[in-house]
Amino acid sequence: MSAKKKAVNLSIDAALIAEAKEAGTNMSAVLERALKEDLRERRTKQLQEENREAIAAHNRLIEQHGLLSDDWRKF
Repeated sequence: MSAKKKAVNLSIDAALIAEAKEAGTNMSAVLERALKEDLRERRTKQLQEENREAIAAHNRLIEQHGLLSDDWRKF
């Protein structure tokens, strides 16, 4: 299923646009990928910050008691 597209105005370095056009770059597709990656990274950082205390507590628990699988793993 294709997402609804919306035209936007952007200000981008003219030389960069010329080089991308010369290379046959689909600038819309590149921007979409870059935005998705940027948003994924921002959500990850936000989730980590929101759960910082719980993550730290979990890590301390593992440091103190190890993992349940410690007795079974061979490495």
